[in-house]
Amino acid sequence: MVGLSHIAHAAVNPSQEETLSETDSENSRFALRTNLVSCPPVQNVATPHKFTEAALLSRERFPVGFALSVLFLGALWFGVCRELSGEWSVNEQYNFGWFVPFFALYLFWLRWQDRPPAEIPNPKFQIPNHRILAGVVGSTALLLLLPVRLFEIANPEWRLLAWIHAAVVVTVTLLVIWCAGGKAWVRHFAFPVAFIFVAVPWPTTLETPVIQGLMRVVARIAAEAAMLLGTPAQVEGNLIRVSNGLVGVNEACSGIRSLQTSLMIGLLFGELKRLSVLRRVALVTCAVAIALLANFVRAVFLVLVAATENLSEVSRWHDIAGYSIIAFVFVATLGLAYLLGRRKGNNSVVAGVSPAESGCSGTRVACKSQPTRLPLQFSAWYVLAALCWLLLVEVGTAGWYRVHETNLIGGIRWSVRWPERAPNFRKLKIDEEIRSVLRFDEGETAAWTITSTAETAHRAAATATPVDPSRPNTIACYLYVFRWKPGRNSALLANLHRPDVCLPASGWTKVADDGVGNCRVSDSFELPFRHFEFQRRFENSAPQAAHAFYCLSEDRASGPSTTWRRTDASQMMSGNPSSWTRAERLRTVLEGRRHLGQQVIEAIFVSTEPLSTADAESHLRDLVHDVVVLRSEKNR
Repeated sequence: MVGLSHIAHAAVNPSQEETLSETDSENSRFALRTNLVSCPPVQNVATPHKFTEAALLSRERFPVGFALSVLFLGALWFGVCRELSGEWSVNEQYNFGWFVPFFALYLFWLRWQDRPPAEIPNPKFQIPNHRILAGVVGSTALLLLLPVRLFEIANPEWRLLAWIHAAVVVTVTLLVIWCAGGKAWVRHFAFPVAFIFVAVPWPTTLETPVIQGLMRVVARIAAEAAMLLGTPAQVEGNLIRVSNGLVGVNEACSGIRSLQTSLMIGLLFGELKRLSVLRRVALVTCAVAIALLANFVRAVFLVLVAATENLSEVSRWHDIAGYSIIAFVFVATLGLAYLLGRRKGNNSVVAGVSPAESGCSGTRVACKSQPTRLPLQFSAWYVLAALCWLLLVEVGTAGWYRVHETNLIGGIRWSVRWPERAPNFRKLKIDEEIRSVLRFDEGETAAWTITSTAETAHRAAATATPVDPSRPNTIACYLYVFRWKPGRNSALLANLHRPDVCLPASGWTKVADDGVGNCRVSDSFELPFRHFEFQRRFENSAPQAAHAFYCLSEDRASGPSTTWRRTDASQMMSGNPSSWTRAERLRTVLEGRRHLGQQVIEAIFVSTEPLSTADAESHLRDLVHDVVVLRSEKNR
C-alpha cells in the first residue's frame, strides 16, 4: 500500500494535483485528498522539530497561575508597605518612604524591558535538591510571617520586626523570580526587589549614635563658621546658642532628615544609569557628603537669621531650608550620576533598553526572543496555597487580638494637677514643629524650681565641709505630660519622645541607667518610672547634672482588677532602654493588647550641683504624690 501510494503520487503532476484537490474539496467536505501524505498537516507531524524556547514557554503559560502569582506578590508587598507606612507617616525622617515602592516598581519595569532569557531547566539534568531547598526556604519564610504579624501589631515601634518582615517579602519574591527565570533573573531583578530596604527605619541602637554624632559635627562646624563671620555662637549638643536663643531645637529629636533621603537618591540614580558597583558606592558616598554639606549651609544660614533678626524668623525659614536641602541633593546627585554614566564602556547596558534593541551587541543568548508573560515553572496550586496562608495569617492575627480584647479591662486613669504655687512656676509653650512630630492629642509641659537645704547639709556632712545656708541647692524641675488616643500609631508616637533619645540630642551625655522603680500614687495604684542620669558641660559654664524619669502607661490592662501590682510594674520598660524587654513585648502579644491609648509623663531634675540617685528618686516620689491625681475607672 505504501509503495502504491508513492507510485500514484509520482504519476500526478503538480498542476493536476492542485486541480484534483480543489475539485475534491468542492464536491465533499469529507473527501480524502489524493496527496494526503504530502499535505502540510501530515508533513508537519511527520517532520521532527527542534522545540524553541518560545514554543516551550507557550506550553507552560498558565494564565491562572500567573494571575494568582501576581495577586500573591501584590498581597505580600501591600502588607509590608502597610506596616512601614506607620513610620513613614509619623517620622519626618522617613517621609520619603512613600515614594520608595513606586520607585522600586519603576526600576523593576525597566529591568523587565532588558531581562535576560529565562532559564528553562531540562528535566533530565534538573537537580531536585535545588527545588527542595527553595521549597524549604519559601515555606520557612511564609511560616515566619505569622509570629512577625502577631508581634508587629502589638509592638509597632519595634523596628527589628520591620526588617524581618521586609526580608521575608524580598526572599519570597526572589524565590518566585528564580522559579520563573532561574539564577539569571534573580541576579537581574535583585536590586529593584531589595530597594525597599532603604525605606525600612534603622534600628534605634544604630540610628541614634550615627545621626546624633553627625549632627554634632555639623553643629560644631556651623558654629565655627558663624564665629568666623562675626556672629557669636556656642554649641550645645545638636543645638547652637546665639544671643537671641537656641537654633535647631526642632531638630533635637529628628536628626538629619536628609541623610536617609540622600542614600535613597544615590541608589536610585545609580540603578537608573546602571553604574558598576564601585561607581554606585562612589555616587552614594557623594550623595551623603552633599547632604552633610547642605545641612552645614542650612545651620549657618539659620544661625545668621537668628542672630540678626529673631527666633520667629528661624521658624519661618526652617521648612524652606529643609526642602531646599532635598532639592539640592537631588539635583547634585543627578549631575554626578550623569557624569559617571558618560564614562561607562560602550558595551554597557542602558536601563529599559534590551540588547536586541541596542543592536544585539552582546552575546548570542542575549538576542533571543523574550517571553511576553511570566513563565512560571510550578503548579498554580502552590500559589493558591500560599495565598490561603496569607489570608489565614491576617484573619488569625486579627481574631487573636479581637478575642483577647474582650478580656481587657479599663485601667485606672490619671491626670496631672499642676503646682502653680511652686517657686518660679511657668507653663512652657510647645513648639508647633514639636506638635507636628509627636502628634499627641493632649499635651502640656511646665517648669519650676525646688530648693533643698537638707540635701546640701547631707552632702556637707558626707564631705566634711561647712554648710552655707545662704546658698541652698536649687533644682530646676521640668514636667512633660502627653496623651494619645487609641489608634494604630498610638504606641509608635508615644515612643518617639523618650529621654534616652531626646536629651543626648540637646548636648546631654547619658552616664547611668538605674532601671525601673515604682512610685506610689495611692494605696492600690503605682506608676513605674525608668530612671536615667545625664551630665552636660559647656565652655565657660558650670557642669550640669540631670535625672530623667520616664513613665509610659496604657489605658487598658489585663487581669481581674485594676490594681497595679508591684510585680507588673517592675516588668514594664525594663531591660535595654532602646528596645525595653522582649519579655514585655511577648506579654503584650499574649495579652492581646494593641492600638491602646497611651499616656506619657516625664520628669527631669536639673542641677548645677551633684545630685545623688536617692535624692532624685525622693524628689520624684514627692512630685508624683503632689501632682498625679486619679480619675474614675472607665471600662471599654
